[in-house]
Amino acid sequence: MPRMVTIGVYGFDGASFLQRLRHADVRLLLDVRQRRGVRGSEYAWANSLRLQAALADARIAYEHHPELAPTTELRRLQYAEDDRQGVGKRSRRELAAEYIRRYTTEILDGADLTPIVSALPSSGTAALFCVERDPEACHRSLIAQRLTEQHHITLEHLRPL
Repeated sequence: MPRMVTIGVYGFDGASFLQRLRHADVRLLLDVRQRRGVRGSEYAWANSLRLQAALADARIAYEHHPELAPTTELRRLQYAEDDRQGVGKRSRRELAAEYIRRYTTEILDGADLTPIVSALPSSGTAALFCVERDPEACHRSLIAQRLTEQHHITLEHLRPL
């Protein structure tokens, strides 16, 4: 049965991020971010070109799947809910119900996940990657849930130690 993990940027540095991937035997990283940069010098390692170079050195394949990223409009909807609740995007613990509903209907329901499933490594693990620390606060958890329901993938969420 294929294995998949999810992982975010926040809470890791470059070394601890790669260590978590190695420990989980990740062979393929699936980047589901719309914009592949992260603000803040402490997260410069996660910007696309630096991340891809580090992954190549670690012998981890990289694929970008922008078709699974939330639109700017959807991200703004989530930011408005974050503001309403008084939480910053780096401290968000869950997604807004309206964001979940719209992401599911506007993006996930129309996405063909077959190419992702076909690309899963025969040995080792694939990782769904985005920014948020907690999967419950990120659309990657919705993708992962869909994959486990439709394709019987074993799932684990990796968090900073």
